[in-house]
Amino acid sequence: MSSVRSNFADRHIGPDAKQIKFMLDELSEKELEAFISKVVPANIALTHKISSVLPDAISEVDALLELRELAAENRVVKSLIGVGYYGTITPPVILRNVLENPSWYTAYTPYQPEISQGRLEAIFAFQTVVTDLTGLDVANASMLDEATAAAESMTLARRVWQGSDDSVFVIDEGLHAHIKAVIATRAAPLGIEIVEVSPLKNEINAIAKPIFGAVFAQVSSDGEIRDLGDAIDLVHSHSGLAVIACDLLALTIFKSAKEIGADIAIGSAQRLGVPMGFGGPHAGFMAVRNGLERSLPGRLVGQSVDAHENPALRLALQTREQHIRRDKATSNICTAQVLLAVMSAFYAMWHGPQGLTEIAKQIRAKSYALRSALKKAGLRVSEGEIFDTFTIDRIDSNSVAEKLLSVGFNVRIKGTDSLGITIDETITEEDLHTISSAFGAKYSKVSAPDIESAFARVGKFLEHPLFNTYHSETSMLRYLRSLADRDLALDRTMIPLGSCTMKLNATTEMIPVTWREFSDLHPFAPSDQSTGIRKVIDQLSSWLISITGYDAVSLQPNAGSQGEFAGLLAIRNYLDAKGEQKRKICLIPSSAHGTNAASAVMAGMQVVVIACDEEGNVSIDDLKLKISEYHGTLAALMVTYPSTHGVFEEAISEICSLIHAAGGQVYVDGANLNALVGLAKPGEFGADVSHLNLHKTFCIPHGGGGPGVGPVIAKAHLAPFLPNHPMDKSSGPSTGPGPVSSAPFGSAGILPISWSYIRMMGGDGLTKATQIAILSANYLAAKLDPHFPVLYRGKNGYIAHECIIDLRGITKSTGVTVDDVAKRLMDHGFHAPTVSFPVAGTMMIEPTESEDLREMDRFINAMVLIRAEIADIEQGELAVEESPLRFAPHTSADLLRDDWDRKYSREVGAFPSGINTELGAIGKYWPTVGRIDGVYGDRNLVCSCLPISELAIN
Repeated sequence: MSSVRSNFADRHIGPDAKQIKFMLDELSEKELEAFISKVVPANIALTHKISSVLPDAISEVDALLELRELAAENRVVKSLIGVGYYGTITPPVILRNVLENPSWYTAYTPYQPEISQGRLEAIFAFQTVVTDLTGLDVANASMLDEATAAAESMTLARRVWQGSDDSVFVIDEGLHAHIKAVIATRAAPLGIEIVEVSPLKNEINAIAKPIFGAVFAQVSSDGEIRDLGDAIDLVHSHSGLAVIACDLLALTIFKSAKEIGADIAIGSAQRLGVPMGFGGPHAGFMAVRNGLERSLPGRLVGQSVDAHENPALRLALQTREQHIRRDKATSNICTAQVLLAVMSAFYAMWHGPQGLTEIAKQIRAKSYALRSALKKAGLRVSEGEIFDTFTIDRIDSNSVAEKLLSVGFNVRIKGTDSLGITIDETITEEDLHTISSAFGAKYSKVSAPDIESAFARVGKFLEHPLFNTYHSETSMLRYLRSLADRDLALDRTMIPLGSCTMKLNATTEMIPVTWREFSDLHPFAPSDQSTGIRKVIDQLSSWLISITGYDAVSLQPNAGSQGEFAGLLAIRNYLDAKGEQKRKICLIPSSAHGTNAASAVMAGMQVVVIACDEEGNVSIDDLKLKISEYHGTLAALMVTYPSTHGVFEEAISEICSLIHAAGGQVYVDGANLNALVGLAKPGEFGADVSHLNLHKTFCIPHGGGGPGVGPVIAKAHLAPFLPNHPMDKSSGPSTGPGPVSSAPFGSAGILPISWSYIRMMGGDGLTKATQIAILSANYLAAKLDPHFPVLYRGKNGYIAHECIIDLRGITKSTGVTVDDVAKRLMDHGFHAPTVSFPVAGTMMIEPTESEDLREMDRFINAMVLIRAEIADIEQGELAVEESPLRFAPHTSADLLRDDWDRKYSREVGAFPSGINTELGAIGKYWPTVGRIDGVYGDRNLVCSCLPISELAIN
């Protein structure tokens, strides 16, 4: 019975005992532990099992029961709190067919657009929602949250500023507190001076210094709609950029950001169908006027054409991004919030422009009616134009809040004598009667007055058929299915992307995400209502500390990029506290991910690159040279381990010691932690701080480009400098730098995924997963090396959990590029590995522990067949321009043309692995577009849905 998969670890890990033995035999190894001892350097290898510091593994059934008990400790109360988080109704057709659908949540960022047309269309629709409602010209594919978007708008304004360095950034006192706090966190290391003003009190005129930008709230945190025209004009008179923080639902009835005069609009799309989730995840947004698109941070989907001149979508203007521009990137962000953004786009399609407008009107009408009832009862309420929020002053706020809580509502306590009330689409007429009664008032339904002309929206929006077609469940269901069918995700095939760890996202891990005890929690609700999720946070934090050897962790960063920023900020603030403000040099290997350099710049550091040697390791000689050169100003070394070259560097502890001896700190990028769990601990081999990627190592799905969670985890001396939050003192140390995300615990709504993974795997299961990830990568490397040389290996000829194959010689001799191979893999039904990172002209392959031998052999077979097609070119049988490699990927429309004039058969184009293989268990995947012309897309930038009359390619 040893072959029976009796526990979760055996279900999570793809290869069974027989397959593991087969792979070991192929490597001429007899035993797994002995093999691993040849791969992991002895000087960092653990001498104890992590099972000794983690709870024992439990079954999937027991994990759900235990998590149910924790969820039951939360208390779900209807929220009137607002401040950027709102109750919303997720249409069930979207909940079941997007949020709970592995075709959507297991996909990767659409870097290979030909196999990503479904989610690219959905992102394109999200961008259209944002541009139509804000009135601005270009919107990105989403931001991490509203506060991050606001902070990024500040740095965008600073990048394009051509005036004096002695300039300031103005923020509206009416912004939500978490937005102001994140802006302050970002501004401090960059030396940006923040001036907070009331835009209605002419305080901007009193600012003596030049203003490079300002962010104003269209709807203040207290609910007031303000006329911001004069304030924006003043900012423009300084040649600064005006940013408006706005609410997409409010924009259906109130003036657009463009009508107000803004250059940039930011905000959150959460209330468009995405649950609050105790703070996240949800999609932030940013839109800009024409002329600013090349400074826009984050992803951007644009329209281009394929090889057959058909319209096709792709990621546009990628040269702005960190993976190319490194320290000169527009941002360090490499994760958006795609899964949540597309949910909001589908919500807009489901309701259409009329439906969205009606929801907004109902919210406004209910807000006015409740305010009127309370005013009639003698309460002092705020006056003026409102959308969903108003305040009540001169009241015993605590006693009223307790009374409201007793009848099922949370309210925002502003002070001892002041409350805020926010209405959302979940609040019913019956609720309004109950709320009024709690105040001693009698509710009656009254009509809201017309919106003042100074504030009212003019013009139509969302006129594209996408937003006026899918209003029945049948039509929406089929549309969602049609989009998913255009994509290639983990539910169809392995995604062997190096440095991305596309492992199984188990169904059991995903189930609790949509439990309302987690999904309907407001992040600023009274803490005694979130006992269960706080226990999940505490337990997960403890387990991560035990796994990594560190002492403290913050789960607040909602992406790896933000974890990097938080870790580097901790280093900087630690050094500053020691009086070593001159230390600002950050050493980064040439092989590092571009996010590292971009994060260092965000943290106010200067990047110095260290060379790598011929084996792909950090050059110790060059490191010593740089340490000597920058001895008095060295702040940190950022290094990925195992390295981005896919090897365990033997000298990692020596490297850490050299940096420490020079007064610096060591940041180990946790992107490759999947090769370390249970085998080595960064906190014990010399690192001071890391970020982890819960969306890689700990099973949070990639969602087509987000969400992610990037905890920052550190040794004790850096713990006082980890993120905190002004609206939840329990979220971090009082000595912290401030928040790096809107919510105190970031994307808390998806933390049960990683909790479940660790709880069900246990220490031994986690260790075995790491071992099999390494074994599978070495098996792939051994099988591929005769056909495509493996570029780097470790001390004993082995790699870590990923390998780099070198195609540069092939390209030089035949003209076949890595892109040709990547696109031909699509014909075989595979997502390509990572291309041209960290070395141009190569592919980096990571199978993870979840792929079984059958799937890995299928991939190996595809690569061998591709190599045979390359050999045909080498032997002169056909030119590269005539090869199926150059015409890949092959669509069904291409293959069914009447005028087939290629040098190869239709069958070779369609079924390169053989028709019997490709029509077997998995079925044939058909790319829906041919190879996309990236240059055309960037030169003819279209980033939102055009009217039908303009969609033809002329």
